[in-house]
Amino acid sequence: MNIERTEFTAWMEKIMERFDILKEQVSSSQSRFIEIDGEVLLDNQDVLQLLKISSRSLQRYRTDKKLPYYTISGKLYYKLSDVHQLIRECLSA
Repeated sequence: MNIERTEFTAWMEKIMERFDILKEQVSSSQSRFIEIDGEVLLDNQDVLQLLKISSRSLQRYRTDKKLPYYTISGKLYYKLSDVHQLIRECLSA
C-alpha cells in the first residue's frame, strides 16, 4: 500500500492538530483547581471522586462538622488539607 507524500503530510497535520487540542484540554484541566493562600480548594465532585463516597455521605460530613467547607459564589469548596485531615481521623478511629 503506497500513500502519496501530500496525502501523508495532510494526515500528519490533522494528527498534530488533534495533539494540540488534547494538550490544551489537559493543561486547562490541570489548572482548574482554585488556590487561596497556597491551599488547593476542591469542589464537591473532586471530593466525591477522591473519597469515593456518595453525595449524601459528603453532606453528612458537612452537617456533622467533620469536614469544613467554604461557600464561594454559591458553590461549596473544601480545603485539600481538611480532606486529608478527615481521612487521617477516619483511619485512626
